[in-house]
Amino acid sequence: MKKNMGSTDRIVRFIAAAVIGVLYYTGTISGTLGLVLLILAGVFLLTSFISFCPLYAPFGLSTCSTKNR
Repeated sequence: MKKNMGSTDRIVRFIAAAVIGVLYYTGTISGTLGLVLLILAGVFLLTSFISFCPLYAPFGLSTCSTKNR
């Protein structure tokens, strides 16, 4: 897997995942929507740690700078 996520993309995904996690555990979001968002947050964390987004690959997208590829 080639990296296709830049550092800004990774940071934004990490922050979004953290916010979703906090909102879920404080009870602000709950139920089915809460679980779906929690799963999405997990995917955001995973993709930010491995610097690869599987949805970018089929479209040939990359937010990674050319020196990091």
